[in-house]
Amino acid sequence: MQTGVLELKIKRFIIHLIMLFLALLALTPIYLMLVNATRSTAEINRGISFVPGKSLAFNWKFLLAHDMKPMMDPLRGLFNSTFIALSTTVLSVYFSCMTAYGLHVYRFFGRKALWTVILIVMMLPGTLAFIGFYQFMVTLRLLDNYIPLIIPSIAAAGTVLFIRQYMSTVLSVELIDAARIDGAGEFRIFNSIILPTIVPVMATQAIFTFVASWNNYFTPMILLSTMSKYTIPILVRLLTTNFYRVEMGGVYLGLAITVAPIIIFYAFMSRYIISGLTLGGIKE
Repeated sequence: MQTGVLELKIKRFIIHLIMLFLALLALTPIYLMLVNATRSTAEINRGISFVPGKSLAFNWKFLLAHDMKPMMDPLRGLFNSTFIALSTTVLSVYFSCMTAYGLHVYRFFGRKALWTVILIVMMLPGTLAFIGFYQFMVTLRLLDNYIPLIIPSIAAAGTVLFIRQYMSTVLSVELIDAARIDGAGEFRIFNSIILPTIVPVMATQAIFTFVASWNNYFTPMILLSTMSKYTIPILVRLLTTNFYRVEMGGVYLGLAITVAPIIIFYAFMSRYIISGLTLGGIKE
């Protein structure tokens, strides 16, 4: 009996040790990035260091120095990225929930065909139709505008798939019928009953959507041309366009600014990821 308890403790210790190693392995690059944000280019070129430097003020001034980078405004870039990411997240999650709810609850002609189309669209790469999308935006005169970056997020096939699978495990049709008998309308049922029921999957998809929108570099770079509208990933990329002088400390500081909101978002919302993935993947 004691031998079995001892073996169990040893196994738990080994598992905890492996988890600690993996956690350190994941956090080390982030820590090194934050350390390099406080170091000068010469210090960074000398090699890796786990001790913060003293060049944080200089690196910040580099980001704001108009004589070196006239287009660089990190605070404005943060605002632009935050506005686009939050707008995209809200629209994508809400309308994807509405679409998934309609596909799960209602029985209408062409429902299976529509579901098949959603699955096909989810498997196609987004860049496949980008040329046509760009030409369409030119026709609508929506270049250098945030609308093409936000409104298309309503059609999120992968989000619809995930939410519908989750609904199939937790959503009770009897609850919806009872609400209808009590006189509640369809929109009130959806907003007051369904959405509070699927909060875990909404939070999970909100995280994925926010991170994807925040890190999106290709689409804003092609569609936006005004420097004041650039997102933070574009501004960070512009730091390396000077062939004769690249301040690596400033680049790392820009990367730290880019990653910080994502880390904060994960810190507040990560507890919903596990519950959302677990419940959404179990079929009773």
